[in-house]
Amino acid sequence: MNNFVIHHPNICSHPFGTPNKTISISASAAGDSSNTTKELRVCTNKSCRRQGSMDVLQVLSGIAPPDISVISCGCLSRCGSGPNLVILPSATFVSHCGTAARAAEVMSSVCGGGSTSTSLEALSLRKKAELAIDNSDFTTADILLSQAIDLNPVGGIHHLYKYRSVARLGMNNNIAALEDAIKASTLAPNFPQAYICKGDALMAMEQYDAAGDSYSMALHLDPSIRRSKSFKAKIAILQEKLATTNG
Repeated sequence: MNNFVIHHPNICSHPFGTPNKTISISASAAGDSSNTTKELRVCTNKSCRRQGSMDVLQVLSGIAPPDISVISCGCLSRCGSGPNLVILPSATFVSHCGTAARAAEVMSSVCGGGSTSTSLEALSLRKKAELAIDNSDFTTADILLSQAIDLNPVGGIHHLYKYRSVARLGMNNNIAALEDAIKASTLAPNFPQAYICKGDALMAMEQYDAAGDSYSMALHLDPSIRRSKSFKAKIAILQEKLATTNG
């Protein structure tokens, strides 16, 4: 059974408490609080960053289920034992989380179980698919993402459907792209990128009013995308289409 080091804090002046003792706890035992755990904060301050916390943050973000958020944070006052992260709301600290395997181990415990190797394999396939999409090799991306989805990983599957929607739209398979976007938004209702993909598929199908609704939902979930050049371009095209259709 996989083990990793955690700290059980006392409540004090530090925002997350200071450690009372350090123990080794099994992944299954850590998973007992999975029903209440909703957030992982990864220290990306200087010391932890040098020890690879940015890579850990990327891995955790890629394999997290929709109901568990992963964000960066400032120093957790455990310099020298990093990379460090804290699991909330239990305020459980994890030290020496410096590899993809250890990050997957932590996520598995937070989720209450699941294969760490499957999660990492699915993430690896997704990364290869992203490169294929960047190179407009949409058929290869579709194959890779389908393989990843078939693995049924513990988390990150909504990202897989989102990227497969992009790939299938690139293949002009608009209906399948829409289905994948809908699947992503069903799995992760607060995932703005899923609604953007849905809007893109609806645009390709010339369903402009519905596309506008999807883009509006994405903007509602994440107002910061209003500043995105690519999103602005989508809205400009939509407005042109609506003006032509309604005119």
